[in-house]
Amino acid sequence: MDDSPPRHLHLDRRRGLDVEWPDGRQVHYSIPWLRRMSPSADARELRDELASNPLAVLPSSGGDTEITATGIEPVGNYAIRIRFSDGHASGIYSWSYLREIEPDDGTGERRP
Repeated sequence: MDDSPPRHLHLDRRRGLDVEWPDGRQVHYSIPWLRRMSPSADARELRDELASNPLAVLPSSGGDTEITATGIEPVGNYAIRIRFSDGHASGIYSWSYLREIEPDDGTGERRP
């Protein structure tokens, strides 16, 4: 996986993260997609559980409140940390991980 840093990042706290990669490609990641695909251990566990048991009960996300991003910060030269309105902030999104979860349908999320 390519771990080159992006040329440009722009976070719209409600809409999502726009990334311009060194090859000129521009990619949009929606906030719900970034939160769902967080590389944190607890989010990975949940995705693994859902993959092995589609009837697993999802944890409550705090009602009907829309999750937004509350901030973004660099982690060295290799990643970013995004803080979400539900308090989640433990996922570190490396450049290679962002490329790995890159949406492929233009909506900021992958289709199942």
